[in-house]
This record gives sequence, C-alpha cells and structure tokens, in this order.
Amino acid sequence: MIQTVKAQNIDLRYLIDNFGIQRIRDHQFFWEWQVDFPELTEIEKQELDRVQEGYFNLVEYQPLLENVVKLTIISPILFIAGLYLSPFHIKAEKSIDIRAEDEGIIIEGRIDILILKQNLWVTVIEAKQTSFSLEEGLAQSLTYMLGEPNSETPTFGMITNGVNFRFVKLIREEILKYALSDEFVIDNRGNELYSVLMILKYLSQLAG
Repeated sequence: MIQTVKAQNIDLRYLIDNFGIQRIRDHQFFWEWQVDFPELTEIEKQELDRVQEGYFNLVEYQPLLENVVKLTIISPILFIAGLYLSPFHIKAEKSIDIRAEDEGIIIEGRIDILILKQNLWVTVIEAKQTSFSLEEGLAQSLTYMLGEPNSETPTFGMITNGVNFRFVKLIREEILKYALSDEFVIDNRGNELYSVLMILKYLSQLAG
C-alpha cells in the first residue's frame, strides 16, 4: 500500500530514516557560497539598503506574514539579482511529488517560489513567517529539492523567514548529501543582504 505524506509534515528525522540523507559539515563540500565574489554595484547596494529599511518599517507592524515577506523582501532581492529575466523563469506554488520506491511512499508538496533555468532548479525559497526559525523550513526545502529531475548536478536552495537567510546544497549520489551556509541576518550591523545577493548571483551563473 502506497502511503502519501504532505511535504509540510516532513521533518529532518523522516528524511534521514526514509532517504538516508546526510549532512556534510566539511566546509569544502559547499564551497560555492565561500568564493571571492565580485563587488556589488553602488546601485545594487542602494536597492538592498532600501529593502533593509523597508523591513525595519514593516517589523513594527506584526505579525509579518508570509505573503508580506515575499512581496517586500524576497521579491525585490530576486529582481535585483536578475532572476526575473530570461533565461530564468519563475513558477510559484508549484506542486511536486517524490517517490521513495522501496518504502512505497509518495511525498506531496508545494514550492513557494521556484526559479528555473533549462530545467535546473537554481533556488528554492521557503518564505516563512518571521516568527518561525529556519530549522522549520529546512526539511521542507530539502524535500522539494529531492524532486529535482536532473540528478547529475547539485541543487541549491535558499531558506528565509524574511529576517534570516541560509543557503543549502544537495547532491543526489548513492548517498544523499547536503550542507548549509552560514546564516545571514537582515538586521545585523551593516547589511548582510549584500552577501545574500552575491551568493544568489553566483549560483545563477552556475546554472549556465
């Protein structure tokens, strides 16, 4: 009998037990977020400063819900990164399913924002309420990334609640392996959205 599980009900323990997924802590495994990136332009920095100021304004009107996060924080960052332009395209609320054939399990779920380039998932973004930690979105994002049809290339994701940002790398070999970047926080000193944008732009180049 095939069991159907909703992606939003999946936790990390479930992925470990049913898919054998392993976290790699060797910093060399996920090197893509640690390279020397080109400097952002002054216009890009100014736009990101405006996004940060917008957050400081919005945070005074809690709760800051998922749709507001996507509209005011995530969407501008994707726009500045050039991910709304050809050859990229976006599908929002895309349905996927993942089959664990040995166990007769199908996982169903929906992706908040999916950016595609020649069928390569550049980034999967889970926009959560700002009161939620990124850990609550990690298992769900990994579940969606497991549905990547091209298993020969790494899949990259970004998890954010609008305040905290973290990147994920998944490799689907005989053993499923993933790693995480450091966490970037929108209200830390300076503007850590600069780093978020530089990493996004670099990952988009890897899709070429």
